[in-house]
Amino acid sequence: MTSRMQREVQEIPEAAERLLSRGASAVATAARALAETDPPYLASIARGSSDHVATYLKYCSEILLGLPVASLGPSVASVYHAPLRLAGSGCIAVSQSGRSPDIVEMVRAARQGHALTIALTNAPDSPLATASVHVLDILAGPEASVAATKTFVNSAIAGLWLLALWRDDGELLAALRALPEALSRAIACDWAELRATLAGHRSLYTLGRGPAFAISNEAALKFKETCQVHAESYSSAELMHGPVSIVGEGFPVLALAAADAAEPLLVDVAERLAEQGAAVFVTSARARKAERLEHVRTGHPLTDPIALIAAFYANVEQLARALGLDPDRPRHLRKVTETL
Repeated sequence: MTSRMQREVQEIPEAAERLLSRGASAVATAARALAETDPPYLASIARGSSDHVATYLKYCSEILLGLPVASLGPSVASVYHAPLRLAGSGCIAVSQSGRSPDIVEMVRAARQGHALTIALTNAPDSPLATASVHVLDILAGPEASVAATKTFVNSAIAGLWLLALWRDDGELLAALRALPEALSRAIACDWAELRATLAGHRSLYTLGRGPAFAISNEAALKFKETCQVHAESYSSAELMHGPVSIVGEGFPVLALAAADAAEPLLVDVAERLAEQGAAVFVTSARARKAERLEHVRTGHPLTDPIALIAAFYANVEQLARALGLDPDRPRHLRKVTETL
């Protein structure tokens, strides 16, 4: 039986194409506003999967533009009612529903503090959209499964597109335009060996580095949400500062590598863990001891992580069903989470 999550994963390429075909005007307007404002830094406002999009955009901004990004705690505005000195900054809020009160309140506070506020949302008529100066409708279409998939992908594409236009980066813009086709191939990647290994384990590590660290964070969340598996996400560098101590014989590790400057460093850690007896799976052809997973390269290091998460979504949904779980209805969760 097909789950809603599976259907929505299959819709990822179409959703990406829809955004890239219909979203240009709003993205270009927001990019011009950022160029005119010329902020000394950016700030992000998000929670859950949307916060992993924000982490991804943080790395993209810092690598592409040299512009630092600070993650704002929504409770600073919604609970503590403390004003922040954000004048002249650019503030990017990410929320698929646009309805969580703490996110909306932080955006209102940022706008009142004279920040340029930009919302990435699948609900252009939401309270978040109303509170923001610029609204980027991610055009993912309805998403009924509790686990965000195509809304994550389209939020990441919209944010990266914004940065690429701001910088006028032709190579990145071309890679974005070609992304729907790459995503079609990514969702067909079969990680059967990983699924078979994880079927016998209740805990694992996910690893990434740079923009792919955000993908590792999202993967760990989805393991918990859909499979009731305890997954912890680490930068491959951070892992070696203590958490590596619990990695023993057969301990599963998923290393998500993009084709960027961090790939050899991430693979080196994966190889060391494999030598220690861990069951390591990595999205890189460089691996020799770790198990290599099928993956899709997109022609640009900043778009590679988007293809990685699409491949992961297709496989984690299959794992959830193999474990006898309903990926559409994770226990204790609802589609829209509203926090203060």
